[in-house]
Amino acid sequence: MKLKFNDITIGQRFEKEFYKMDKDEIISFYSLIHNICMSMKRRCNLVDLKEGLHTICVSFKLWTDLNVLGDDLIAGTGIDQLKFVRPVFPDVLLYIMTEVIDKQERREDGEVILQLLSFKNDRELVLKAHISALVSK
Repeated sequence: MKLKFNDITIGQRFEKEFYKMDKDEIISFYSLIHNICMSMKRRCNLVDLKEGLHTICVSFKLWTDLNVLGDDLIAGTGIDQLKFVRPVFPDVLLYIMTEVIDKQERREDGEVILQLLSFKNDRELVLKAHISALVSK
């Protein structure tokens, strides 16, 4: 499904089922974060956020995999109101739901704001955020 900016309506929902959180992938991600932090000269808060960072990365990947905007997606423009509700562990199945909560037309393009919700196995909320994206018309 590839929608043009003018086809997108507030209240539209898109869902993607399931992504298994693989233990080796999680360990590899944590190792990457650890290495980044070790290369810094001061305390790195990324280590404290590594579980949530992995979840938001996977959630955003699931959103882009839906390919709702196709080639009309120009760029992500922000993440607001990000909240890590519960931790996500290996072998959990992650599921996302997005809902268009706002859209703003500009001269040559538009911005779409989505509420991103991520759930684990039993539809228990683990993450919520507002993400915005620049979309060509």
